[in-house]
Amino acid sequence: MNLEHLHDFILSAKSATYVGSGEPAPPCRTNSHDLAFKQGDFRYLDSYFGGSDFIGEEVVYHNDQPVWGMNYYGSILVPDRVSAEQAGAMIKASLSKMYAADRFLGGWTHSVEDLVYHDSSEGGLAHFSGYEWIEKAGEKVYELFYHGGLIQ
Repeated sequence: MNLEHLHDFILSAKSATYVGSGEPAPPCRTNSHDLAFKQGDFRYLDSYFGGSDFIGEEVVYHNDQPVWGMNYYGSILVPDRVSAEQAGAMIKASLSKMYAADRFLGGWTHSVEDLVYHDSSEGGLAHFSGYEWIEKAGEKVYELFYHGGLIQ
C-alpha cells in the first residue's frame, strides 16, 4: 500500500463527500446517513447517525479490502449560541481550506466572522487521534473527537 496514494485518495474523498456536499448514498445501516466516493481501486464510505449530536465512521477500501478507518463523535454544546447548520457550514469552510493545503489532520485554525474553528491531532495517517472544536466569542460551542489509522 502506497501511503502517499492513500493520503491523496482520502483528501479527494473527503473533499467530494461531506465537505463538497456530495450526494447521499443508500444507507448501509438502519437510519444511517451515508456518503460514498470511488476512484480507481479505492472506495470510501462515511456512515453516520444523528444531526446536532452525531457519531460516525469512515472507511477506505482498496480492492474491496478495508485499509484505513476513522471513528468520530461530535455535538453542539451550546445550541442557543450556534445551530447545527451554522456549525456545519463553519466545519465545511474550515476543512475545505485544510484539504486545499494538502492535509486532513490537525494543527489548523480558521476564522469566519465571530466563529473560530480549531483542529488538533497527534500521530499521522497510520495511527492518529484528534479533537476539533468551534468557539463563538471565546466560548466553546461545538466539539468532535476522532481517532483512526491503518487497518491490517
